[in-house]
Amino acid sequence: MFKEITSLQNPIIKRILLLKDKAKQRNIEGVFVIEGQRELGLAIKGRYVIQSLLFEPNLFDESRIDAYKTKETEIIQITSKIYNKIAYRGSTEGVIAIAESKSHKLEDLILESNPLILVAEAPEKPGNIGALLRTADAAHVDAVIIANARTDLYNSNVIRSSVGGLFTVSIAVATSEETIGFLNERRIPIYSAVLQESVPYVDINLSDASALVVGSESTGLSEIWRSSATKTVQIPMLGDLDSMNVSVAAGILLFEAKRQRNFLT
Repeated sequence: MFKEITSLQNPIIKRILLLKDKAKQRNIEGVFVIEGQRELGLAIKGRYVIQSLLFEPNLFDESRIDAYKTKETEIIQITSKIYNKIAYRGSTEGVIAIAESKSHKLEDLILESNPLILVAEAPEKPGNIGALLRTADAAHVDAVIIANARTDLYNSNVIRSSVGGLFTVSIAVATSEETIGFLNERRIPIYSAVLQESVPYVDINLSDASALVVGSESTGLSEIWRSSATKTVQIPMLGDLDSMNVSVAAGILLFEAKRQRNFLT
């Protein structure tokens, strides 16, 4: 038999609600909340440790529990009332988990030869971070570096908007200065996406080691990324507007790199 929780006042339920809403609490405990079978499956594939798994038996078949837990996992059955309280959406198939966070230091990144790296400076919205991680996963980049992060990676909106991409990509979080030092030390050219005094992205050799840098949609890249760039690049804008969604811009640049590396054939 599984442990069963029937009260919304249970400390575990209160803890989940606090972890979902408060970055400070996630940082203090070193854990976060995952919702949904797809996301949970990707987290396990990414070697995340699952502390607790809560399931609603009317939505989730308990015979599948072994596929969504690690050896450290406590299994807890909850009522539909509790599930509806702690779930963001009803389409996550009745399973929510508490997982241990990972370290995301630059020195933890393991890079292969000739790496392709996406750097995002100060993405301002969790949805943008999630979209960038989905794009990075689609392009199968070697690493994503979030420079001067404004939102912690384990924000529930980041996890949800990345559709689990948070768990499939190697990610580091650092300052811009630290990131530039890291790239320079490894002699990885920096290609910063800016509109002024830049060359079209198709004219850049991205077949060798490359770090593609994108900025926030509102302010673009800061001066440090402009002055530190090996080259500044642009995506020619053919309409009346002078910007596009940051994940779209990242996708264009990343897939051009993949094209040049003959990874699309």
